[in-house]
Amino acid sequence: MSFRRIRILALLPCLAAVAIASAGEPVAQVRVAFDRDGITSTRAEGMADLATGRKATADDPVRVASISKLVTAIGVMRLVDAGTLDLDADVSRYLGWSLRHPQFPDTPITLRLLLSHRSSLTDAAGYYATPLGQPLKGILDDPKAWDDAHAPGTRFRYTNLNFPLVAMAMENVTGERFDRLMRRLVLEPLQLDACYNWESCDDATATRAVVLYRDRRPVRDENRTGRPPCSVVIAEGADCDLARWKAGENGALFSPQGGLRIPANGLAKIGRLLLNHGEVDGVRLLAPDTVAAMLTPQWTFDGRNGVTHEEDTGDGRTRAFFCRYGLAVQTLATPAKDCGDDPFGDGIARVGHAGDAYGLLSGLWVDLKAGTGVAYFATDAGGSPAGDHSAFRRIEETLAADAAERR
Repeated sequence: MSFRRIRILALLPCLAAVAIASAGEPVAQVRVAFDRDGITSTRAEGMADLATGRKATADDPVRVASISKLVTAIGVMRLVDAGTLDLDADVSRYLGWSLRHPQFPDTPITLRLLLSHRSSLTDAAGYYATPLGQPLKGILDDPKAWDDAHAPGTRFRYTNLNFPLVAMAMENVTGERFDRLMRRLVLEPLQLDACYNWESCDDATATRAVVLYRDRRPVRDENRTGRPPCSVVIAEGADCDLARWKAGENGALFSPQGGLRIPANGLAKIGRLLLNHGEVDGVRLLAPDTVAAMLTPQWTFDGRNGVTHEEDTGDGRTRAFFCRYGLAVQTLATPAKDCGDDPFGDGIARVGHAGDAYGLLSGLWVDLKAGTGVAYFATDAGGSPAGDHSAFRRIEETLAADAAERR
């Protein structure tokens, strides 16, 4: 056999992977349906890694984007249950410095306001690029970090910056690094092989990562040899020595707003925790009343009282994507004019969270009354057209509707 023929045969798996991931279709689609007792169905299609032809599975960790916020909030609520944090205390107490809107200096900002995106902060000054060894507090000196027209507590504005501040409060009261703290509070008790960024996952887990793509070009998590050499933002020319970490200095380092890597099966377990009011598979993580407080909407759209889409995405939605929001929890299917928050199309008020970043679209949604839920993601899905009946993308409606049919 000629060398040229051997090379062609060796390339066939990769060529097949590219053919499967045809233009306009997601590279991978994974969906897990579940009920209170366990997983009821699984579907995985496409490739976790186009270059190697590795197929996607429901056990592969993926960066789930803003669903990370919901899991971060579970960690917060564990500290609330323990009496370590108070949702309604001035968060300045936990930060070690005064967090105040420059135009409304007499109005305290609380964890409740940060978790429900009513803090009056914006993402216009940035939220994730502060490097190791530098204080995130400097972002707040930029006037663009604040909504000048609205006092804290008066308006909803989806803001990623809220969550690094939450992480800083968590670090200061425990003395623990955010990613390790979340392992202790949430991931290890639930026996989840997951991590915020990659530092606290092992190399074997990192090599199973679902690669994120835009237009078939990898943009995140090509971890074929193990964890990336540096999992946090560093200044140009600086080293990645995490011994330089200081509690409460920079809560963005481990991306509490979007950096959770977790399999779809792991998300299903988070969903089952909510369905079972804070307990799953014999592990009690939160009190039932705490879960209820987390899921209860803190804000409901009335046509004027909020920005109803994530400004970061810039996708020009004409219908409201956010219409009800609790403590890092969305409530779907709001029966109000201009609300497009029902990707399932059945009017059922599910709770959970959506994710959208680096070409990935994701969702974790539970129907509390029926005791069922679904977790899904699609990669390289940024080009999916607008949904037919909601402010979600068509691929999200497709994944959600399939789950609804299984109810």
